[in-house]
Amino acid sequence: MMETVKLKWGPDGLIPAVVQDVKTGQVLMQAYMNEEALRLTLETGTAWYWSRSRQELWQKGATSGHYQRVREVRTDCDGDSLLLLVEQEGVACHEGTYSCFTRRVDGSPRALVDTAFWPIQPDETVPYDIGTVLRELTAVLVDRRAHPEPGSYTSKLFTKGADAYCKKIGEEATEVVLAVKNRDRENLAFEVADVWFHTLIALVDNGLGPRDVAEELARRRGKRREKEKED
Repeated sequence: MMETVKLKWGPDGLIPAVVQDVKTGQVLMQAYMNEEALRLTLETGTAWYWSRSRQELWQKGATSGHYQRVREVRTDCDGDSLLLLVEQEGVACHEGTYSCFTRRVDGSPRALVDTAFWPIQPDETVPYDIGTVLRELTAVLVDRRAHPEPGSYTSKLFTKGADAYCKKIGEEATEVVLAVKNRDRENLAFEVADVWFHTLIALVDNGLGPRDVAEELARRRGKRREKEKED
């Protein structure tokens, strides 16, 4: 369970709030909240802030229509700043870019990733990247294992144990092979999703998760690079 921390408001009664896209992880903007703005945010599910220049409360999107649907509010370890995880409607920046952080400080090194990614609004036809989906699904599976629900297919597999989900992994892997052999593109992704789902159940039941697999793949990639250098 995540620990709660008592918030530390500044001398002006404000606390900085960093806003992050819950789907992509993009940092969208930074603003300030007072207690009333935080209360309204939690009550309405949309982001409210305090304008230091206008000295008034404002709801993000009230005039532009670019609302921020708040999915979670977190605080840092000191309790002196907030992190809002949001679903952004439209764009976050008043200049028309998806993120406010589009300018690089003079003298700053360039990021290894394509920095053009940051101001670009994500493709709505792909609402989640695979990492996000796997993390969210794993969290659900961990909860189902700890708190079984009557009628839940996942809970039943955990209750029946390894024989049950191993059988499903074998069956679904065979379906993947058949889809590949038959060049059945329409069903291939569906069958791979089934394999991944049941494999995740196996990982969770053994105290593992996607991160462990990612670390192993990264280790193998690192070993391959070392071998290429030797050759």
